[in-house]
Amino acid sequence: MYSILLLAQDSSGLDIFQGVLSIMLVFWAFAIVASVFWLWMLIDALVNERKTEEKLLWFLVIFLLHFVGALIYYFVRRSGRGQATA
Repeated sequence: MYSILLLAQDSSGLDIFQGVLSIMLVFWAFAIVASVFWLWMLIDALVNERKTEEKLLWFLVIFLLHFVGALIYYFVRRSGRGQATA
């Protein structure tokens, strides 16, 4: 009887579960933000690139490299376009 009461008061398993759940929540939040950013850059490349060859090239880079490709497009093309118009 006493051993059951001692096990009921032990919360070490619950702490591990909460830690894993927190890490999963952070991972899923990052994945959702990265996917939205990826989609935003993909649409931006298709809408704002003038030449068909550039559209196709940037589409393939962003589509195949996912988040890394979206970051490359953001820093190479969008930043350059903002400076050229200013």
